[in-house]
Amino acid sequence: MAKPIVAIVGRPNVGKSTLFNRIAGGRVAIVENTPGVTRDRIYRDTEWSGRQFILVDTGGIAQIDDPLIKQVRYQAKQALEQADVILFLVDARTGITSDDEEIANLLRRSGRPVILVANKVEDFSDQSLLNEFYSLGLGDPIPISAAHGLNTGDLLDKVVELLPEEVDDEEEKATKIAVVGRPNVGKSSLVNRLIGEERVIVSDIPGTTRDAIDTYFRKGDKEYILIDTAGIRRKSRISVSTEHYSVLRALRAIERADVVLLIIDGTEGVTEQDKKIAGYGHEKGKASIIVVNKWDIVDKDDKTIIRYTEAIRDQLSFMAYAPILFISALTGQRVNRVLENVDAVAEEAYKRVSTSILNNILQEAVILTPPPSVKGQKIKFYYATQVKIKPPTFVFFTNRPDDVHFSYKRYLENQIRQAFGFEGTPINLIFRRGRER
Repeated sequence: MAKPIVAIVGRPNVGKSTLFNRIAGGRVAIVENTPGVTRDRIYRDTEWSGRQFILVDTGGIAQIDDPLIKQVRYQAKQALEQADVILFLVDARTGITSDDEEIANLLRRSGRPVILVANKVEDFSDQSLLNEFYSLGLGDPIPISAAHGLNTGDLLDKVVELLPEEVDDEEEKATKIAVVGRPNVGKSSLVNRLIGEERVIVSDIPGTTRDAIDTYFRKGDKEYILIDTAGIRRKSRISVSTEHYSVLRALRAIERADVVLLIIDGTEGVTEQDKKIAGYGHEKGKASIIVVNKWDIVDKDDKTIIRYTEAIRDQLSFMAYAPILFISALTGQRVNRVLENVDAVAEEAYKRVSTSILNNILQEAVILTPPPSVKGQKIKFYYATQVKIKPPTFVFFTNRPDDVHFSYKRYLENQIRQAFGFEGTPINLIFRRGRER
């Protein structure tokens, strides 16, 4: 299942970004004393007590007659629609304000689980700071100091209690396919072509598809779920506030997917934003296919595909494992090959290699090209084993795991791919200290 979302909301300048950074474990959001500085929703994968979730920092909700503040307020309200748990942050020093009351009314109507968090509390024996917040009707306030990290552990324990139950979907037969890319590259047109009917609105206006839309269909004896997502734009080009959260929906779609279809506009080639979108799927370890759309309107000669392929491999060098398809969703050119490739890369992501055969390959690789010595000390590989699928993950036991050079790791990955394939899926190599068996 996709990770649940925990959103931090509140009026400006109550410490939302400070709490976000404290929980997320890094200085991700800008922290300033200027109200309204957090204008975009910022998200980070987070884990507590074995539960993973997406933490979202939102702009402050305030009753100020200013166009920018109004947009931030609207974006924060959009966050509430996506959140599974809401942290409502108030300032224990200043007490309740009219903005706090407005937000409380909004949260009570949302139907979402809400945790009332009183920030800037440093003396937890003084309960008088909390008494007035009971009037908000949102239960017992949890006192914290985000700046000093006080009581944030108890807060996260409460968050984990309220997260939706995890659902084991390993037995689902349908292959889940996330269709991602920049706006107006033809994602919805491809979805319609694949399922053979107009199930998704197709428009030439970028940003038509706001939400991730699931479409179940069968082809032969295979079952699929297509997840059509809103286009992911560069931040500088996001002008409609609802599109900010479309990016998060696309990321959730990638998390849910078995296979990611990265759609690229053939008339424009690979852009910087395409690289970022591709990076999302790669970092999540998802099997991926690069789909170059609008191929029917590209001026071509007998070497065009070769040139395009070389350019894509150069721009997306970290995804050298991903097959490239040149299609036209409009005319149907080569669209039939999309699902064939989906089946193939999904199978590769599930592939397992026996330990004995893997170690034969490792032994041959080390004999052929021994790892370089470090300060006169030889690096010895004892054995390797596959520990996971989706993505295939291999653990190598060695006497000096920290000294295995990046280039030699890449060499071992190439040897594994040469022996076993794994086309379309990233693979992970983990190096641990071990002894000879």
